[in-house]
Amino acid sequence: MCSTAHQGTGGRAHTADGTQETGRAGERGGRGPLRGLLWLVWRQHRAAFGALCLIVIGGAVWLAVLRGRMAGYLDVHHIAGCSLISLDPRCAGTQEAVSDFRGAYAPSLRYAAMGLLLFPAVVGVFLGAPLIARELESGTHKVVLTQSVSPLRWLVAKTALPALAVLAATSALSAVFAWVWQVGGDEVSGTYWYSVLGFNALGPVPVAYALLALAVGTLAGLLLRRTVASMAVTLGVMAVVQNLFLLVRPYLRPTASAVFPNHESVQLPDGSWPQQQGYVTGSGARLADNACASFTGDYEACLRDHGVAGTYYDNHPVSHHWPLAWTEAGIVLVLAVALTVIVFRVFKRRFG
Repeated sequence: MCSTAHQGTGGRAHTADGTQETGRAGERGGRGPLRGLLWLVWRQHRAAFGALCLIVIGGAVWLAVLRGRMAGYLDVHHIAGCSLISLDPRCAGTQEAVSDFRGAYAPSLRYAAMGLLLFPAVVGVFLGAPLIARELESGTHKVVLTQSVSPLRWLVAKTALPALAVLAATSALSAVFAWVWQVGGDEVSGTYWYSVLGFNALGPVPVAYALLALAVGTLAGLLLRRTVASMAVTLGVMAVVQNLFLLVRPYLRPTASAVFPNHESVQLPDGSWPQQQGYVTGSGARLADNACASFTGDYEACLRDHGVAGTYYDNHPVSHHWPLAWTEAGIVLVLAVALTVIVFRVFKRRFG
């Protein structure tokens, strides 16, 4: 917080929590009003920004150490890209080494992924929700309305700097995690790209959710004007949104289909995300997997009566990962932008 007194040409005012607002919107921090506002926002939220820096630095160091240990184990045992059950001939006889690797390193990889899964909610609760709600709850926003800088410009500075900080921090964490994932993710660790932890920690997905959480928290604070209530609402909204996308994620891109003739084992390529399974007739028509479930006679005879010639398996191959990730991230970012526009419209209607 900015706590020292400063005499400016435009006068001064002090907020209830000791924060100083100058008559020219904090010109002490820079040459122009916007620069001064950014300086003021930085002073008000420097604890949160410092916490983001510590999380990024600490997380990056820990992940770098984890990556080094994982890479060393994989090189010694020659199991990179292998799973417990693999179609790759070079992975024959490596099941014990893969199992030992999972026991030693998979929990740490999952903890890191869980941290990135929860990080957006933390951003929304502890940075987004208090961003405006604390000003409205304590009444310090009234000081802003008496300054030479317009309320909307104040809101721009109030939201832009935290958004940039969140963007940088989440992008850095996601990039470092992807760097680690390239070594021991998917098959060898047993934490696949399509798992809840893997998908929500890789690429643009955590970045998009973090920005959405910031927007949700800011809007909740503006509407509710109570910090604790805004924090609770933000947490609930983010939980609902992430669970909804978990349900619709498989449908964001058309699946690929693999057909296996009768008496041939069903084995999808490593890294594939299984979806729907069933039977296919000689004409190419599909039957549900339970087409003969209620048949009381010979099950094989039922399949022959239906003309079953093989089994189909709809799936998302590993090549679908990034298209799915960018599609979901794009939708989430659109929601974040829409909520930000609503924040500015509501603020303008209330405060001019």
